[in-house]
Amino acid sequence: MQTVNSNVDFSPVPDIVGALQTILARSQVIIPIDLDTPYAKFPNTDHSAIELKDQSISAIITERQQQLDAVLHDISGLQIVMDNINNLRQQLVKKKDKITQSMNLHKGLVSALWRFPTEVLSHIFERCLPEFDEWLPPLNQQAPMLLSQVCRRWRGIAVGTSNLWCRLCMGNLWQRVPSCCDSWLKRSQGRPLSLALHPSHINHLDELRSLLQPYINQISSLSIGFCCSDCLPEVVIADFPALQELTISMDNPIPAVTPFISQLPFTLRSLKVTQLSLNLEDLSLFNPVWARLTNVEIDICQPNAFPQLLHLCPDLSSLTIAVEFRGTQVLEPFTHTKLQSLCISDSFNTDTTALSGLFNALSLPNLRALEARYVQQWPHEGLKAFLTRSNCPLESLVFGAGVRTTDEQRAEYVALIPSLQVVVDSNRGCFA
Repeated sequence: MQTVNSNVDFSPVPDIVGALQTILARSQVIIPIDLDTPYAKFPNTDHSAIELKDQSISAIITERQQQLDAVLHDISGLQIVMDNINNLRQQLVKKKDKITQSMNLHKGLVSALWRFPTEVLSHIFERCLPEFDEWLPPLNQQAPMLLSQVCRRWRGIAVGTSNLWCRLCMGNLWQRVPSCCDSWLKRSQGRPLSLALHPSHINHLDELRSLLQPYINQISSLSIGFCCSDCLPEVVIADFPALQELTISMDNPIPAVTPFISQLPFTLRSLKVTQLSLNLEDLSLFNPVWARLTNVEIDICQPNAFPQLLHLCPDLSSLTIAVEFRGTQVLEPFTHTKLQSLCISDSFNTDTTALSGLFNALSLPNLRALEARYVQQWPHEGLKAFLTRSNCPLESLVFGAGVRTTDEQRAEYVALIPSLQVVVDSNRGCFA
């Protein structure tokens, strides 16, 4: 009888198939389909009939044992064949991947993409960068890391394209593998850097400074979060003398971060504050900073804080502001001559009177772009008075999510400024 030897290597496909066919054929011959006997019917009390039969019960048991041994042997042999099939499949999958990789490589050699100049591929790679998320570390499945894994030429181009390595969320990577962050920052080749730091980094300031020290004069944009007064960076911002843009997210009351604010460098031109609504008193704590800012994104909770902010920022050209007005106030007229872009969103369902009072007090003679979001009670008459009084060269008026206006109202705005483009887009966010 032919058996399956566990020491035999069934690596070729025909050997494995042959062994499997042998097992199947032998199993059908050795094991009959019908295993019934005259003694298998119970109850059976005719003992004399049992004794007269040619085939004794002991002979049947012996036969069944032989059949069982044969089945167990075939099960063992089949398991060996199955293991070899799995091993063979893994080998074939690896061969398939290598063949596919080689084929794709040679296809690439004759493709137009392969013949692109390095400068063109560099530009394409820059277009592949995902939107910068301040709190998500880089992923291997995204550019620029993904681009460096395609082939040797692409890796060389990606590593040599400094613009691909100018943005980095530090995450916890710098603590686990600081050499990775260092390599990333080196590839920026001296270009301005945008970094995001988590609150947890504040507990490791000395290590962080050591890592960033060689690149300290490159860091022009920084995002950082404060979750409690205990984790405020007493000198962290002062370490970045070339900082131009700062985003701070905080749950703290403003007085708790006053020492931090006082250290903001004189190079700062853009400030974004999130998760905190400021009042008139809070604005005064930023006094050393406002005068040199040209771009601000902030939340305010008092109507009189709006003109005061404009007063504190004489060079401001772009303002994105969320209002949380909890009452109405009489505002003194105020004119700001440099503001060109204004985005207003309402996060407190401010009533029409408060916003109308705001528009009635302001004059923005250089305004070119105005956007509104989530203002459910739109002050139509107040905006018309504002546009008439400002006599501004407004080019774009955008009504975003949550703002309801009629065709007639929008036509009145165009009548005031014939060159005005009015856009209604419920999915649109504020411009930068």
